[in-house]
Amino acid sequence: RGWGRDGLRAVAREVAEGRRDPATIDAETLGAHLDAPDIPDPDLIIRTSGEQRLSNFLMWQAAYSELVFVPIHWPDFDKAALEGAIAEFARRERRFGGLVAKTAS
Repeated sequence: RGWGRDGLRAVAREVAEGRRDPATIDAETLGAHLDAPDIPDPDLIIRTSGEQRLSNFLMWQAAYSELVFVPIHWPDFDKAALEGAIAEFARRERRFGGLVAKTAS
């Protein structure tokens, strides 16, 4: 979920019916038509079970999220696992798609 299929179909319908110029469709337009557009994008996504993929989960919203993969299954995910994932997140330098300038050493 997350793509707001009904919302995106509505945008496509507006174009097909001549009520929207395709040139006006941008990231903001698409973002406004996702499921729950008023909820902020996640800073951290924790994937349990050791799988290292999102399986199309929140693909748009996860663009700048930090991902932490843990080898335990959801039923065994406990406070210690959550604290470990948050600690790993806290150690990261978030760049939001930008590059960090390298300095000569």
